[in-house]
Amino acid sequence: MGDKAVITCSLNGVLTDPKQHNVPVTPEQMAREAKAAFNAGASVMHVHLRQQEPNKGHLPSWDVGVSKEIQQAIREACPGVIINHTTGTSGPHYQGALDCVRETKPEIAACNAGSLNYLKVKSDNTWAWPPMMFDNAVEKVQDYLDVMKVAGTIPEFECFDVGIVRCVNMYRQTGMYAGPLEYNFVMGVASGMPADPELLPILLKLKLPEAHWQVTAIGRGEIWPLHQRCADLGGHLRTGLEDTFYLADGKKVTSNGQLIEAIAACARRAGREIASPAEARQIFGTRH
Repeated sequence: MGDKAVITCSLNGVLTDPKQHNVPVTPEQMAREAKAAFNAGASVMHVHLRQQEPNKGHLPSWDVGVSKEIQQAIREACPGVIINHTTGTSGPHYQGALDCVRETKPEIAACNAGSLNYLKVKSDNTWAWPPMMFDNAVEKVQDYLDVMKVAGTIPEFECFDVGIVRCVNMYRQTGMYAGPLEYNFVMGVASGMPADPELLPILLKLKLPEAHWQVTAIGRGEIWPLHQRCADLGGHLRTGLEDTFYLADGKKVTSNGQLIEAIAACARRAGREIASPAEARQIFGTRH
């Protein structure tokens, strides 16, 4: 089973406007999209929460009730599925994210492992959005790790740059965290690691040897060689409408299911089978 690929579907993300793109917002929409991804081979669903009021679906929410409703809807639609809950927040106010993990106890939750200047420049050489700091100081990381320990939730360490990968090793060295290790190499953010397949061998040298790892590839059709290299090197796989709307041929998708079908094909080209939810739980050591 060690060679089986676990597929995560990133269902909706935090920034995408549902009026512009076909991203799910309500529990019913989230369950429908999760079911399509589940049927295509995804056993882990990475969820972001959106405000549920009319015309507010583009805005994030940290309402514990919304989190519970969405998780329940997904679990009913996808028997045995693993929930991977977002926690990403900028600024000093992140109690809502801590509350969601503490109260809902997802099997896995994102733990952003370091800070990044989150930048992008448009073709006219102006900022795509006001420059912002995605701040994840050590004290903030520790708060998340403490809550996840209480909840029985495994942290997935989100690494946006090479130095952040090395930080995870230090969290282990200093005793901040002692449980199972999962790295998520986030590649393709304009001010972080590029979506370059040649970078993967370096990252694999830097991670702790016993750790599981996967790639989040952000971009358009150019990200698919990176997914294939990830599959070839034995990594677990992730895609979804949070990360891209495009297949390798440039075709724009309308559902998460189409993206999961494409990334499952990457695993099969690498000679690997797709892990079932039960096998994914065994691989990651999550609760049954």
